Amino acid sequence: MDIVILDGYTVNPGDLSWEGFENMGNVTCYDRTPKDDPAEIIRRIGGAEAALTNKTPIGRQVLEGCPNLRYIGLFSTGTDAVDCQEAARHGITVCNVPSYSTMAVAQHTIALLLEICSKVGLHDKSVHQGRWQECPDFCYSEGSIVELAGLTMGIIGFGEIGRAAGRIARAMGMKVLASGSRKRPEGLEIGEYVDLPELLEKSDVISLHCPLKPETRQIINADTISRMRDGVIILNTGRGGLIDEQALASALQSGKVYAAGVDVVSAEPILPDNPLLTAPNCVITPHAAWTPQTCRKRVIDMAVGNLRAFLEGRPANVVK
Repeated sequence: MDIVILDGYTVNPGDLSWEGFENMGNVTCYDRTPKDDPAEIIRRIGGAEAALTNKTPIGRQVLEGCPNLRYIGLFSTGTDAVDCQEAARHGITVCNVPSYSTMAVAQHTIALLLEICSKVGLHDKSVHQGRWQECPDFCYSEGSIVELAGLTMGIIGFGEIGRAAGRIARAMGMKVLASGSRKRPEGLEIGEYVDLPELLEKSDVISLHCPLKPETRQIINADTISRMRDGVIILNTGRGGLIDEQALASALQSGKVYAAGVDVVSAEPILPDNPLLTAPNCVITPHAAWTPQTCRKRVIDMAVGNLRAFLEGRPANVVK
């Protein structure tokens, strides 16, 4: 079997192995593939029967140009890089990797929140710049430090990552509200399920963990922000498209939103004119939440397992 990895570098920049795939066929690995060049994507897949992708898009044009393709494996839980309906029409099996970075992404979500509320990085920088040495008192603070205990975190998308973030929030003394997911017993142990309007109205912190679908695209927009409490904090470690970035930037400028912490933006890498780059009180990290080596090894191992299961006639983690 010929196997093509379209964008292997972010998953494996050289500290891991592709041996699992190499044991199943002839592997061609590209560090990166141009996202906006379907002809080049088609050329690189060529006659391969299996293609692996993280963010390189595989849409209708690519699927029509790769008649030998039988299998598409994702190095991700999200499936928006692949036109799964079109793949199904071509008889191509698409498999994703669920739950490989749950705790790391939850950890990063809370790290963004703590940076906003405790300002650890800001204080460290000011100390190294000499401010503490010059201070007439034994302590000082840069801006307002926020105590999280007693505040309410509203989580939109209460799947595994949302629940993991909710458990940490509860451990810090926060109340948890959840919306956008089917009620589960394990969720009821963490927080209260409410509808979206109630969550927007009652939350001091809103964290996004839902998939990007037509119904969730720009779920954070001028209208939904207007329904939130003044001084709300917004976190996004899901998908950049969940937020109308201009609306969020305007709300940060006005103070309606106290601060935002995002690990994802609408176009990645971030564009120079993204309004969040110049918005006040906005912490931005480069889609790094999922990148601990343990998570990257896990996603490769699970993707290998998905392909092996497909070849054995018992496909796993098939995207419906």
